[in-house]
Amino acid sequence: MYPPYPPEPWRIKMVEPIRLPTPEERRTALRAAGYNTSLLRSADVFIDLYTDSGTNAMSDRQWSDMMIGDEAYAGSRSFYRLEQAVQHYYGYDHVIPTHQGRGAENILSRILVRPGSHIPGNMYFTTTRTHQELNGGTFHDIIVDEAHDPADEHPFKGNVDLAKLDRLIRTVGAENIPYVSLAATVNMAGGQPISLANLAETRELTAAHDIPIILDAARAVENAWFIQQREPGRADQSIAHILAEICRLTDGACMSAKKDSYANIGGWLAVRDPDLAEQARNLVVIYEGLHTYGGMAGRDMEAVARGIEESVEHDNIRARVEQVGYLGDRLIAAGVPVMRPIGGHAVCVDAAATLEHLPRSQFPAQTLAAAIYLDSATRAAERGTVSAGRDPASGEHRYPKLELVRLTIPRRVYTRSHLDFVADSIINVHNDRAAITTGLTFTHEPSVLRFFQGRFAPADSTVTRSGA
Repeated sequence: MYPPYPPEPWRIKMVEPIRLPTPEERRTALRAAGYNTSLLRSADVFIDLYTDSGTNAMSDRQWSDMMIGDEAYAGSRSFYRLEQAVQHYYGYDHVIPTHQGRGAENILSRILVRPGSHIPGNMYFTTTRTHQELNGGTFHDIIVDEAHDPADEHPFKGNVDLAKLDRLIRTVGAENIPYVSLAATVNMAGGQPISLANLAETRELTAAHDIPIILDAARAVENAWFIQQREPGRADQSIAHILAEICRLTDGACMSAKKDSYANIGGWLAVRDPDLAEQARNLVVIYEGLHTYGGMAGRDMEAVARGIEESVEHDNIRARVEQVGYLGDRLIAAGVPVMRPIGGHAVCVDAAATLEHLPRSQFPAQTLAAAIYLDSATRAAERGTVSAGRDPASGEHRYPKLELVRLTIPRRVYTRSHLDFVADSIINVHNDRAAITTGLTFTHEPSVLRFFQGRFAPADSTVTRSGA
């Protein structure tokens, strides 16, 4: 039915009990959460696939290193260990720690984005675009068209469409593009990678116009794995070598260490330009903490530094991506429409295809995520119309081509039997999809990042909408 997978390269040393709520408890919890899986209490969730951000299991070496964390306010030796790890594996000269990735995005946007700025990128990410827009910028999607087609098997759906980028530069002027925002891998497309060849071509084009490239490096190690597996001439290169090659072609990076680095908290902004680094150090003091801790405790910096080292170990990244692939292959074999090829951190169910009888205005992905929770207490995340938000100019819903339910696999947390449980649930919901006769509508709609705090009700009920 699906290919065999080798066992995980770790054994369980400590366990955390989890409980499957009853069907009635699930119904009560979902209503209390306003049909938003973001607002469910973790105690009401059995298998939590909402995100891989900070939900990973740290290793015995990471826990051990936390015991030697230096909690000095200024000049912590743990910062210098983190700095050395980033410089060694990612290759950037200047490292500014932040409490997590969006802290780095905030600082970068405050320095570089101004009213009238245009920021091209290989598909938007929610917090990244929000920071850009709040500082007066406009995001432009320059990803290849294949990325917007869930059924397309293009191996590098994170690639930049160079014609789109060139056209934008000529239209708005290079002086109005503070940087190109590149994700590796692309979260909103289900973890799709960018190839080194495409990144090199993008670098050549931007260098001709003196436009820097800033990498979203949260899952760059996963991207390196796909390059090793899929790109000609890379099979014999190590993950660490390919990661360094990715970063060499960029001018800086925002990093959420809660992803590839296995940590529960932490992040960094790293750049090559000393003037940009100086501005970032000044702002990090205002928004995060002193430039040698940036919102992290010393023990967390130790955990991140060790996590960076572990992340590029071949068996670790192989098991991580193949575990995601296992769940994806089970769903594909059962006829569930998913984003293909399977990405590095998540399996994304095509909610628009599954619930094709629902209008997009009734938020099929939000509806499907709620149905999956009701079936099995599995928490997934909506990545569609709700996440896309409203157009700042028109105030109308943005309707992205992708309407997905994201099942994100935390690293080193769940076993294959857990994933089988999830697969059985999603297959059950898919097979019974005709029973979902109505979608959802907002009862409370925040103005920013509405997918986190928004509340909903069945679209056929009488509701009062607020906060629009």
